[in-house]
Amino acid sequence: MTASTPRTLDDWLAHCERLHPVGIDMGLDRVGQVWQRTGVTLGTPLGQEPVDGAPVVFTVAGTNGKGSTCAMLEGILLASGFKAGVYGSPHLVHFEERCRIGGQLVTAAELLPHFEAIEAARGDIPLTYFEFTTLAIMRTLACAGLDAVILEVGLGGRLDAVNVIDADCAIVTSIDLDHMDYLGPDREAIGFEKAGIMRAGRPAVVSDPQPPASLVQHAESTGADLWLFGRDHNYAGDRQQWSWGGRHKRFNSMAYPALRGANQLVNASGVLAALEATRNRLPVSAQAVRTGLATVELPGRFQIIPGQPTLILDVAHNPHAAATLAVNLDQMGFFPRTHAVWGAMADKDLAGMVHKLRPLVDTWHCCDLPTPRAASAQQLQDAIGADTAAHPSATAPKATVHRHADPLTALHAALAAADPTDRIVVFGSFFTVGGVLHAGLPKLNAPHLAAGEAAPPAP
Repeated sequence: MTASTPRTLDDWLAHCERLHPVGIDMGLDRVGQVWQRTGVTLGTPLGQEPVDGAPVVFTVAGTNGKGSTCAMLEGILLASGFKAGVYGSPHLVHFEERCRIGGQLVTAAELLPHFEAIEAARGDIPLTYFEFTTLAIMRTLACAGLDAVILEVGLGGRLDAVNVIDADCAIVTSIDLDHMDYLGPDREAIGFEKAGIMRAGRPAVVSDPQPPASLVQHAESTGADLWLFGRDHNYAGDRQQWSWGGRHKRFNSMAYPALRGANQLVNASGVLAALEATRNRLPVSAQAVRTGLATVELPGRFQIIPGQPTLILDVAHNPHAAATLAVNLDQMGFFPRTHAVWGAMADKDLAGMVHKLRPLVDTWHCCDLPTPRAASAQQLQDAIGADTAAHPSATAPKATVHRHADPLTALHAALAAADPTDRIVVFGSFFTVGGVLHAGLPKLNAPHLAAGEAAPPAP
């Protein structure tokens, strides 16, 4: 190790940021070469039978719902006694959040030898930050002696770095408009990119109730074993419980998943279909399903922080996710006022996000984010003003808008203005939610509470 060799995880991450002139460089040639050079295998290559001890690999792609799908799949497998590992991105606060083994975050010390191995393997091949870190974490998982590995796709599917691995089971969640500069202008183009994780003769589970035709056609032309929502798996529920049915299995009278939100049963249906499709290698019991879904946790996905005022954290960062967030907020019950802390990337559909949530928001706290990709607080305020002018409504509240330098400052301003019975929603980006979590969970004690009065838990 030379004096210039990175020694800490922060050193390695800084090194990864300097390696490539652009942040996103789609394609598998460079990533595939480096992965092959490592000599490490993960999963079962296409055309081969699984060897004893090889983990079952799930790859999860989609526009929204990937993180929730990964977390529910992980929770059920852990409740079944399997040793499972997960890779997901981006992180909220600490890089180590991108990898869990046995339900626990990896440590920086565990990652270091794998960063060193990728650096040695790449030679003069340039890798982006995402590609380098993805390979390092996949090598970490490959060396951990796991029964199951869950890989979340970062962008698209066909050309994403995780697609150098032949998944034993592909899962595609909801498809909507996001990252159009890279994936194409409409759902058909985006669906084709997501379908790229499917493999011939292997299960490909689709959670989206109305998948693009391109996705179905690609699955059929590839020869994947396609599991469609409504045909091969489905659910039904009432206010008290829900049931699920697959090709041959059923689970009845289940409690709702611990992850909140109107969309979580769609995600859970895909998870249970994937587990039925891989039941010969990963058999799970009905009790494990119930336990896994009842105990699953995932920060930043309609996460409600106990205290007053009610605080909701949600990484919704496109119109489709904002629409789901709006439905979830609408179903919470009555709150006198809703305060929004909003920070977002400039390349997102800001107008679309505002339009979905503006009818519910009384006060907007727009904030800058610490990345060049981010929209400024002024741009966010302009988007709110443009939507208000374009879509005047007698029912939508007449909102006030404030600008702040960062998410935490915005949250403090919202807390200072909120009554105990109000609610605050922080949304728009992983950077926004991560910004308010950086110093730990916010302490909620509305200034209007009497001195010494404890704030009761949120509903």
